[in-house]
Amino acid sequence: MARTVKEQERAARVNAILDAAQALIQRKGYERMTIQDLLETLQISKGAFYHYFDSKLALLEALVERMVEEVTAALGPLAEDSRLSAPHKLEAIFRLAAGFKSERVDLMVELARVWYADDDAVIRDKLERASLDLMRSLLHPIIAQGVAEGTMATDYPDVAAVMVTDLSRGMSQELMRQLMAWDERDGRQRAQRCIAAYTDAIEGLLGMERGTLHLVEVTALEAWALALSARPGAASKR
Repeated sequence: MARTVKEQERAARVNAILDAAQALIQRKGYERMTIQDLLETLQISKGAFYHYFDSKLALLEALVERMVEEVTAALGPLAEDSRLSAPHKLEAIFRLAAGFKSERVDLMVELARVWYADDDAVIRDKLERASLDLMRSLLHPIIAQGVAEGTMATDYPDVAAVMVTDLSRGMSQELMRQLMAWDERDGRQRAQRCIAAYTDAIEGLLGMERGTLHLVEVTALEAWALALSARPGAASKR
């Protein structure tokens, strides 16, 4: 019982630090946020902070890991909902994940800037693997369901899950590259072409009727582009 209480206390303190860090990142940006900012916000000592986190980068890693856990908790019940067809589940997973990011657009914009910095490659690769493993574990039973109900056609649902995951990652990376250099003159058209191409590839891979899936809304990307352009160092062209 004592161990359980201590674990709960530790989790509460870690979450309090992560909550404060998230708010500061959204307000100031990751690069401009300092450990001292956190200490002053939480009224804790430097020793208390370093008891839970080795560095500012470790704090970022924990923050992203918590976000992955939150997405997992949201997507799991959706994937297991027996009332939904496989195509509806697949589409809903993409939309729910996109909605999760849109609700935290300021935070996601800052994380994206850090995410693609060369010196953070180790953490990026580690967390990408965790995200990919999550997606594959969700997609495999959905694709198997689609085959069983006749809405998808593949002899290899497990391999197809890996390939769809890789395609979704490729789409996300390409859209992020476009967002980081968004041009209002043709940004929407380029994003639409990217989404259409990847959606077509996923539908073809799964033997689905063309036009079945609607994975990403361009309006959500435009909101991201607007948020990016409002941050210091924005590359958006106007």
